[in-house]
Amino acid sequence: MAGEGCDIAIVARTQETLDKTAAELRETGVRVIAIKADVTDPDDIRRMMAEGSAGLGGLDILIANAGGQMGGELLESTDEDWQFTLDINLLHAVRSIRAITPFFKDRGGGSIVVVSSVTGAVASVPAQYGAAKAAELYLASALAMELAQFNVRINAIAPGSIMFEGGGWARRLEEQPEAMADFANRQFPFKRLGRADEIGDVIAFLVSARASWITGATIPVDGAQVNPGLFSPADLPGPEGTD
Repeated sequence: MAGEGCDIAIVARTQETLDKTAAELRETGVRVIAIKADVTDPDDIRRMMAEGSAGLGGLDILIANAGGQMGGELLESTDEDWQFTLDINLLHAVRSIRAITPFFKDRGGGSIVVVSSVTGAVASVPAQYGAAKAAELYLASALAMELAQFNVRINAIAPGSIMFEGGGWARRLEEQPEAMADFANRQFPFKRLGRADEIGDVIAFLVSARASWITGATIPVDGAQVNPGLFSPADLPGPEGTD
């Protein structure tokens, strides 16, 4: 987004990470607002929208990309595990979209991308993560109909397994390079995992005027990954066969 010339407000829970990322983004010449907030907290979401709008002079785009999970399989997970997983995935998107829509109305429109997952379309274990990601896909398609009255477009993307610095796949690659190579060879026609920039390029297109007639869509960005979400312990190099 910075490479396309967008001024940006970024949100995270750790000030050190925010400061480092903001400094890197400012090297591109854009204006960057770094906001420390927890997107599972509704008050923080309302505050971050207000601070972002004040710092940038308005808001035109939302990327709802928080995600994660807690708990194991059904009999090993608790209500709290399920609630957290829904909060960090589905409900962060719901609350963020609700909070930003008045700002979009003031600007005459806007564009949203919800970052879901291929596991939202294909059954996966543990179920709470896939259920939350599937709900994000439905959310984007349903709100596309509702928010069109405000000239707001909303789409979802469904990434497959993505390799990025500090991520789980990167740790597994360092710890188990042979198992990861086998995983990539069996799961991907291109014999590699995806890259973060390949996700970012799709998002940048979807929120741009070049995608002005695309709304309510889910775009898979998975390199034709084989049976995404239907992993067996043999498919995953982690100690318990879970991502």
